[in-house]
Amino acid sequence: MTGAVWLTEADVAETVALPDAVDAVRAALIAEHEGSAQTMAKTALAWGGGHTLHALGGLDRSTGFVATKTWAHTAGGAEPVLAVWDAETGRLVAMIEAFALGQLRTAAVSAVAIEAMAAPDASTVAIIGTGKQALPQVAAALDRREIDEVRVFSPTPAHREAFAERLRPHVATVVVCDAPPTADIVITATRARQPVLHHVAPNALVVAVGAITPERAELDADIAASASLVVSDSPDTAVALSHELDGATEVVPLNAVVAGGVTVPTAGHRVFKAMGLGLADLAVAGEVLRRAAGRGVPIAERRRAAPRWFP
Repeated sequence: MTGAVWLTEADVAETVALPDAVDAVRAALIAEHEGSAQTMAKTALAWGGGHTLHALGGLDRSTGFVATKTWAHTAGGAEPVLAVWDAETGRLVAMIEAFALGQLRTAAVSAVAIEAMAAPDASTVAIIGTGKQALPQVAAALDRREIDEVRVFSPTPAHREAFAERLRPHVATVVVCDAPPTADIVITATRARQPVLHHVAPNALVVAVGAITPERAELDADIAASASLVVSDSPDTAVALSHELDGATEVVPLNAVVAGGVTVPTAGHRVFKAMGLGLADLAVAGEVLRRAAGRGVPIAERRRAAPRWFP
């Protein structure tokens, strides 16, 4: 691309599929572990009745890109955007509408964690919560393991029934549950303010993606406290913002697990806490840019203008 472009949600969805995003995120995590990529810590501001402003970003020297993503999550919705610059010149490369990109990133990070941390013979998934993140999270598990049964729970019966119908074309068996179920892989994707998961199977992997601000909680505190391994894509942020992990003795970075620097125990349940990783957004964005030649609306060349200092 010779000039900066604006890429839409359709551009993202039509150029990158989940397996592509998984490969890109895995490579970025390994680069982070080796020191050639960095993540900008996530920051957030809250106001009103649960509205939040977020920003996060990353640098990958192998691609030469640096990026930040920002959005305001409000009762009226959210419209995230990701800005990509050339890491050496500071030149704007692209502005990318980032709702689909963010879903791909979140699912890809979970897929990488499942690939590294779930039992090799894991065949059942429990999904707790049936909102916008639920389908991508189930897709992440299906992409990494031979799953033959998905167990669905939402506190709203109509929601769990409707979600189960969406899954049935893709999974051999879908079971609708009237209480949070257990499984080989348990995914929590809710906006709960009180724990909804209190017990897990002895060798299960828990993938917790919903509670990323201090007032939210999906897991009983004992789940992390008694886990044989607790991992996060952003350990410092997880410790600071997730009270679910208060009892954990250590939170290991996902990049160390993926790169082979940490051995995953075969006994005991494991927890992966997803907080949102700016580097993963950049990884997916880099894959979009690599595949999006000829797409996008050119952004007008930026020309500096002196501000008016006096009336």
